[in-house]
Amino acid sequence: MGPKLVVIGAGGRMGRRIVALAAESRRFEIIGAIDRPDHPDMGKDAGLSAGTEKLNLPLTSSWPAGAQLAIDFSLPEASEKTVAHCTANGISLVMGTTGLTPAQHEVLKAAAGKIPIVYGTNMSVGMNVLFALVGKAAAMLGEDYDIEIVEEHHRFKKDAPSGSALTLAQNICKATNRPYPDSLIHGRSGKEALRQKGEIGMHAIRAGDITGVHNVLYSTLGETITLGHTAHSRDTLVRGALRAAEWIQGKPAALYSMADVLGLK
Repeated sequence: MGPKLVVIGAGGRMGRRIVALAAESRRFEIIGAIDRPDHPDMGKDAGLSAGTEKLNLPLTSSWPAGAQLAIDFSLPEASEKTVAHCTANGISLVMGTTGLTPAQHEVLKAAAGKIPIVYGTNMSVGMNVLFALVGKAAAMLGEDYDIEIVEEHHRFKKDAPSGSALTLAQNICKATNRPYPDSLIHGRSGKEALRQKGEIGMHAIRAGDITGVHNVLYSTLGETITLGHTAHSRDTLVRGALRAAEWIQGKPAALYSMADVLGLK
C-alpha cells in the first residue's frame, strides 16, 4: 500500500472523483474522507458515494490518526483548518482549492516553512503547459497585441474569474512587466468602454455543465493568435492531483507548484 491519504471535500464533485481514482489506482491507502458535518452523505461509505467499490470508509467531519498525505479540493473557508491540521501533524498537502483570499494565501505560504505543500489553481498537465506558454507568447508578440482571457465553467462554480484564469493573467503580467491585478478589466459595459493599451480583458462564462475551458487571445490589426485548453472531464484535474500527491512524498518543506511536479521550470 502507498501513503496514508485523507481526502478533504470528499463529498464534493472533485472530491468524489479523487476518492474514486485514488482507490482505483491502488497507489494510496485512503484512511479518511472528510467533509462538512451537514453534508447529506455524512456517514455513508465514501467509495460507494464516489461510484466506485465499497471502501468501508464513512464520510466524516473528523480527521483520522496516522495520515501522511492530504488532498484538499474543498472551499476556501475550510482551507485554513486543513493547513493548520497538516502543519501540526506533519502531513504533506496537495491543495487545489481556488478562490483563496490574500490572507489565506499567506497562511499557506507560512505553513510551507514546516511541511511540503503543492498548491495549484489547476492541476491538469495540459493546463500547466498552457500556464508556462502564455507569458512567453505575450513577451514574444509585444505591446501591439491586445490580450483577452475568456474562461468557461459550469453553472455551479462559485468563484469568478476562475483561479486558472487568474494564474494565466499573473504569468502574462510577470512576463510583460504589467502590474497585477491592476491590468485586469473584468468584462466591459457602458458607452465609454474603449479598450486601453496594456490592459488584459477578463471574461467569465457560467453555463450548464461545462467542465472548464480557458482561452487567451492575442490580437492586433490583421491577425489573432489563440492559445487554449479544454478539460473533457474533472478526471484530468484529479490525475494531476494524484501525480502531485505521489511526487510530494519525502520532499522538504516548501511551497511547490505543478510546474515543479511536472519539471516545467
